[in-house]
Amino acid sequence: MNYSDFFKMLPEASLVAILIVLFVADFATAKTEERKWFNPLASVLLLLNTFVCLCPMESQSLFGGMYVTSPSVDVMKAILSMGTFIVVIQSRVWAAKSGKEAEFYMLIVSTLLGMFAMMSAGNFVMFFLGLEMASVPMACAIAFDMYRKNSAEAAAKFILTATFSSGVMLYGISFLYGQFGTLYFADIAARMEATPMVVIGLVFFFSGLGFKISLVPFHFWTADTYQGAPTTVTGYLSVISKGAAAFTLLSILFHVFGGIMEYWHVLLMIVVVLSITIANLFAVRQNELKRFMAFSSISQAGYIMLAAVGNNWANSVAALSYYILIYVVANMAAFTIISVVEQNNGGKTNIDDYNGFYQTNPRLSFLMTLAMFSLGGIPPFAGMFSKFFIFMSGVNGADINTTMGAWAYGVVFIALLNTVISLYYYLKIVKAMYIVRTDNPLPTFKSDCNTKFALAICMAGIVLFGVCSFVYDWIAAAV
Repeated sequence: MNYSDFFKMLPEASLVAILIVLFVADFATAKTEERKWFNPLASVLLLLNTFVCLCPMESQSLFGGMYVTSPSVDVMKAILSMGTFIVVIQSRVWAAKSGKEAEFYMLIVSTLLGMFAMMSAGNFVMFFLGLEMASVPMACAIAFDMYRKNSAEAAAKFILTATFSSGVMLYGISFLYGQFGTLYFADIAARMEATPMVVIGLVFFFSGLGFKISLVPFHFWTADTYQGAPTTVTGYLSVISKGAAAFTLLSILFHVFGGIMEYWHVLLMIVVVLSITIANLFAVRQNELKRFMAFSSISQAGYIMLAAVGNNWANSVAALSYYILIYVVANMAAFTIISVVEQNNGGKTNIDDYNGFYQTNPRLSFLMTLAMFSLGGIPPFAGMFSKFFIFMSGVNGADINTTMGAWAYGVVFIALLNTVISLYYYLKIVKAMYIVRTDNPLPTFKSDCNTKFALAICMAGIVLFGVCSFVYDWIAAAV
């Protein structure tokens, strides 16, 4: 083993350094009553990690092929690190009230470290270790409000589902090992053929990772977990965790199972259509805002994986990465506002509580409207451009005169129709804030500086990432 390889894993090495710094800082100041500097410390360290991920590096394979990285992977790591930075900034007030601020930040960074390892895996063992490194701290973060019954229930449902999905996934991986005698992605891809064992392994592996991404029909844990978890954690779970798992699934489908694309293409198309359609139908019925956002995230997961329907790796990974970037800023803007309202509304998160919200909090109402418009894909906001690139990726290389090409165009058409349907429930929140009148709207309240800064970053992304074409060009150039 060449120990100098560790220094080539800069994104992961910097996260390990952040964990050490946070642990030492927490240990050294444990008896200090007020530590207002702790959140800025964690935020600055994560911002530095984002810049580390952006450092230009060539594609390389380390530790005998266990760890593989490329510019496209580094770009995705930078996007997720930026999203985590936003989560940490806006969580200052809530985390400080919990009394365990340092523990929360360390859990978040530990989860991100697992996601980074999972995305850079070149072997199914490395992939599984990264997945579990991300899942276990995430369960602890979901249960962070230890005195709330809903938080404990949400964590229990998450960890039970995660354990079951991991077992299903390992069962599928065992079929692949039985067929090929190796767990290295490159070795399996070189000998890939559609034998019964390989197809069974593919189905079980896809099912296991489908649980992590909340694709239908593997989504049943999502609404309860999102509702019970602390709102800050829910936001992190909906964008960062989902983004890492979706990118990893796309990479493995193309790089490992690319030789039998015709098999997983059909499976993926069915799952994408079900995810987008069923989630939209259930979202319409929700009155609890976090459950509403849960079904929205299931639908968004379907849109994200629509990128894999196309048969061009470069277009698919560029469209998926860009979509996740826009999804991070739009969804985190929504969850930041939900968190602020929850803290000033006795912990309630019903949509009815937002009736007349514009009368007392016009600025937050306007920002929430922009976030909903972007999530719904309304022009000229960035969400419209991200959906455009996803739709284009879905039909890239598809010949409508062939069966699979016609299916691809059909899936994109259904997704387009569902985009129109989704406008109904996203505008439902806008209607509550601006149109529905009430004699007792929420009182006027001011947000702290961290929340304002987080919302400013998100709003800048929603407005600028779409119209500034160099953002997509930068992502595409890294592929």
